[in-house]
Amino acid sequence: MSETVPDADADANRAISLALRVGELLLASGEGTENVTNAMRAIARTYGVRRIEADVNLSALTLSNVPDDGSLPVTAERRVRRREPDFARLIALHRLVGEITARKLPLAVARRRLQEIGSRARAHPRWVGAAAPALVAASAAILTGGGPVVALAAFIATLLGDRAGIWLARRGVAEFFQTVLAAAVGTTAAVLMIWQQVPVQASAIVVGSVIALLPGRPLVACVQDGIAGEYVTATARLSEVVFIVAAVLSGIGIVLTVAVKAGVRITVDDAPTAPLSLAAPQLLGALMLGLTFAVALRVPPKHIPPAALGSVVIWSAYVCLRWLDWPAVLATAVAAAVIGLMGSMYANRVRVPPIVFVIPAIGPLLPGSVMFRGMLKLNLGDVLGGTHYLIAALSTALAIGAGAILGIDVLRALGSRDIRRRFRPAARRTRGY
Repeated sequence: MSETVPDADADANRAISLALRVGELLLASGEGTENVTNAMRAIARTYGVRRIEADVNLSALTLSNVPDDGSLPVTAERRVRRREPDFARLIALHRLVGEITARKLPLAVARRRLQEIGSRARAHPRWVGAAAPALVAASAAILTGGGPVVALAAFIATLLGDRAGIWLARRGVAEFFQTVLAAAVGTTAAVLMIWQQVPVQASAIVVGSVIALLPGRPLVACVQDGIAGEYVTATARLSEVVFIVAAVLSGIGIVLTVAVKAGVRITVDDAPTAPLSLAAPQLLGALMLGLTFAVALRVPPKHIPPAALGSVVIWSAYVCLRWLDWPAVLATAVAAAVIGLMGSMYANRVRVPPIVFVIPAIGPLLPGSVMFRGMLKLNLGDVLGGTHYLIAALSTALAIGAGAILGIDVLRALGSRDIRRRFRPAARRTRGY
């Protein structure tokens, strides 16, 4: 008897270690706090660790086990030191959790599978990943009516800004200043074209660069955590979003201030707005925006076409609602809810997380134009007008997040019994993921 207890304790510790490592990779890959918590608890319980408590925040995960048999309690923690969206890895992790909770994998096999997932090759070649943010910017420039010349300029400016950010990162410079520099490079390219009076919609370069930098996934995760009652993590994610947006606005503001002081004639008319149109350029821009966002988020190739089509759907829904004179924020929320519902239906069919399709699809609605217009007004001395546009940008961003989560939750409420069981809140769940 004395020999079996240590073996049981060792297995319990291995199960806790496995659950923590899975949770760390899920959180680092872009999953929401509620799903990470449920996954860790489900793994631990599947391998016999019943008295388990989980705590997840933005940068740390903790599991505590207090056995009933008098064994020593165990508390373990892992920290997320690097977070970058990787939806291919996220899909693999969800499948691993599903197999574990279906009791198909012994503990040793599950640990080996997790090591393979952590070390597997990227979904796309490295050069494709490096070009993805620049392609996002070019697609956004097309959507806002910039044309091929502006799209090319947005591509080059964003690529240079991204490379400059990587150069700063290798020298230990904070991510905030990397983002400031990336936004400043795109704005500088636009200001130079306006200064030289190039007959194109130059400010669309800024919009493209901004959309490539905006934190779409952290925004949705922030709203998701808040709705799920994870207020500590939601607040931390909101702080992350605020700092990223502040860095983007700083980069734009610095360049615009210098340009205005230098006498460059920049007016509010130079701030582009995506035409409320379903013409070929806008549909193509929306399609390419979804496709390039999917590549940037490392979505597996076979799932990229549905994500790209989702961008066309969300843009079409938004435009149609605006034609019906719906307010912009409400139209944004409803369009995001539509894509959340459709993305969840498709995701349930192919058995992958809904965010794989929802997050790339929201790209056309990200408020890049509104942010640039707000900063331009502030630098031209119109504080009230600039503040109005910045508040509108924040409202739009929150509407995107709330609408997308609403669409996902509608399917949870109206879907099959299996769907409701799988996504039941952690406080009421006893098994499954």
